[in-house]
Amino acid sequence: MLIACLSVLIVLPLLALAALRYWLVFPLLPTPVAPPHAPEAEFEGSLALRLRRHVTAVASEPHNVDHYPALERAARYIEAELSSYGLATIAHIYSVRHCQVRNIEVMFEPRDAGPLTPTYVLGAHYDSPDDSPGANDNGSGVAVALELARMFSISAGDALLRPRTHRLRLVFWVNEELPYGKTPDMGSWRHAKALKYSGEPVAGMVALETLGYFSDAPGSQKFPFPFRWIYPDRGNFVAFVGLPGSRALTHRLTRGLRRNCNIPVIGGVVPGFVEGVDLSDHWAYHQFGFPALMVTDTAPFRNPRYHQPDDLPDTVDYATLARITVGLERTIRGLVE
Repeated sequence: MLIACLSVLIVLPLLALAALRYWLVFPLLPTPVAPPHAPEAEFEGSLALRLRRHVTAVASEPHNVDHYPALERAARYIEAELSSYGLATIAHIYSVRHCQVRNIEVMFEPRDAGPLTPTYVLGAHYDSPDDSPGANDNGSGVAVALELARMFSISAGDALLRPRTHRLRLVFWVNEELPYGKTPDMGSWRHAKALKYSGEPVAGMVALETLGYFSDAPGSQKFPFPFRWIYPDRGNFVAFVGLPGSRALTHRLTRGLRRNCNIPVIGGVVPGFVEGVDLSDHWAYHQFGFPALMVTDTAPFRNPRYHQPDDLPDTVDYATLARITVGLERTIRGLVE
C-alpha cells in the first residue's frame, strides 16, 4: 500500500509536468548575434522614427467612443497611411451608441485566390482605454501593423507581398477596450463573425497587442499563477500567448520570431481562465473556433502605465519595437509566401 501511494506521488507530478510541457513552449534566449551592419542599423533607426510618428499621431490623446472626435482622427490617420502605401482600404462600418465606428482592412492575396483560399488574420486594435492616450495600449500595435503594411506594399521599395497559398487580412479593429470588449460591439468580434458566416477558411489569427515596454531590471516582470515559477522575472522579452486550438500556430510563430529577432521570445498556449491571457482581440476569433493568439509585451504584468493617463508616446521603447517589427515582417512572410 505504501509503495502504491509513493508511486502515485511520483507519477502525478510527472504527469502534471508532461501536461504543462504540452501546453507551454519554455523560454529560450535568442542565439547570440553580431552587431548589425551599418545599413541594418540605419534601417532600424529610420523605422524607429516612423513608429514614433505613428504612435504620436494615433495615441497622444484618449481615443474611443467616449472621445469620438479623437477616435475618428485616429481612424482617418490609419486610412491615409495605408492609402499612401498604394493599398486599397476596406471599411467595415457599424453603429455604437449613435456613433459610426469602423474596422479598417487591407488584403494581400494569391493571384488565384478564391472562396476556399485559407486566410490568416493579423491586426491591432486602435481604440484606447478610458481616459488613457494608449500609446503602448495600443498605439504600439497600430504602429507595427502600419509598418508591416508598408513593408508588404510596393511603396516600401521591396517585393510586394505575394502570398502563394494563403490570403492575409491586415485589420485595424475598433472597440477592443471596455465596455465593448468581449461583447458583440467589439470590432474584432464583428470581423470574426463575418468570416465565420461567409465560410472563408481561417488558418489562424494574430493580434498585435501592447508591444512597446521593456525592462532588464530584476523583478520587472510579473506572471499569473503558476507561470511565475516558469518564466523569467525580467521584462525584456516578447510573448506569443495562444488560446486552446492554436498550439501549432503558436509554436510556428514563436520559432520564427526567435530566428528573425534578436530579443528574447517566449510562447505558450494557455486556457482562457488564466488571468490576462484572453484580454485582446484573439478572444473574439477563438469564440468562432479559429486558432487565435496575441503577441505582446504582457501589458499589465510589466508596464506600470497600463491603462493610465501617462501611457504617452515618449514612454514607448521604439528601438526595441523596430527590431520586433523587422522580425515579424520576416516571420509573417515566411508564413504566407
